[in-house]
Amino acid sequence: MNFNLNNIPSQKGRIAIVTGANNGIGFETTLAMANYGFKVVMACRSLNKAEKARVDILQKAPQADLDILQLDLSNLDSVKAFAKKFKNNYTKLDVLINNAGVLIYSGKKNNAGVELQFATNHLGHFLLTNLLLDMIPDHHASRIVALSSLAHKNAKIYFDDINGDHIKDREAVYGQSKLANLMFADELNRRLKKANKSIIALAVHPGGSASGLFSEMSRLKYYTFKILSPFILNSPASAAKPSLLAALSLEVQGGEYFGPQGFNEFKGKVGYAKRSDYSKREDVAERLWELSEDMTGQSFL
Repeated sequence: MNFNLNNIPSQKGRIAIVTGANNGIGFETTLAMANYGFKVVMACRSLNKAEKARVDILQKAPQADLDILQLDLSNLDSVKAFAKKFKNNYTKLDVLINNAGVLIYSGKKNNAGVELQFATNHLGHFLLTNLLLDMIPDHHASRIVALSSLAHKNAKIYFDDINGDHIKDREAVYGQSKLANLMFADELNRRLKKANKSIIALAVHPGGSASGLFSEMSRLKYYTFKILSPFILNSPASAAKPSLLAALSLEVQGGEYFGPQGFNEFKGKVGYAKRSDYSKREDVAERLWELSEDMTGQSFL
C-alpha cells in the first residue's frame, strides 16, 4: 500500500470525532487531523485535561479548529448525552475514530455493573457508533476506525463471564476488550455492505506504544517501559499513523486491519496487520454484536 501522510489534500469542511483526544495517540491523531484541515471534536472524559490538550495543540497548530465535548465511554448515559449534543451542534460526521481505552484491569465496574475495560473500550464505542451512524455521509471517504491491540491475539470473548470475575489472568480481560474492538469493526463493515452503504469500517493497532495509557501502570512497570521504550515502543506520533491511514487513505476497502510492520509488529512502516484465527470467526462476531445490543439496550443495523 502506497500511503504518504505528507501528500494528504486539505480536509477543510470535514468533521471528525476522536475519543480520548487529550493524551497519547488520541492527542497526536487530533493534532494531525487538525493540521489536515478537519474540524476535530475532542471527545474526552475530563474537560480540564481536554482543555489543556486543546491549548497544547493550538500552540503547535494555531489554525486548528477544535471543539471539546465531554464523553465518559464507561457510562452509557454519558454516551447518549454526547450523541445528542453532537447532533444539536453539527449536521454531519465524516470520520469517527474510536480511540479511547482503559489499559489496566482495576476490578471496577460501571454504574450498570459492567467491567470497566469492556464497558469503556467496547460497549461505549459500540453505542456511540450506533447513535451517530445516521450522521455519517454515505460515501467511500466516510470512516469508522476502531483501535484494537496486539493483545487481541491471545484473547477470546468470555460470553459466560464477560466481566472477567472468574478469569485469573487479568490481562485477558483487556485482551477481550481489544478483540471486541477488532471484531466489532469487522462485523460493522459486513453489515454496512449488506445495507448497501459506502461507509467504511476498519480496525488498526498502534504497535507497542508509549501512549498515555501507560500512566495507569504501577511505577515500576512504568519506568521499565520508559527505559525500554526507545527500543520496542512507538512514540505516540508514530503510533497514530495506523489511525491516520485508516481515516484518510483512499485505497482501503473496509474490514481491513492495519498496524506497524516491524519486529513483532511493535513499530515500523504501517501496513496490513496480522490477526488471530479466532478474530476471523464471523459466528463469534455476530454473537458479540447481539450481546452488545442487549447490554446497551440499542438495536443496530
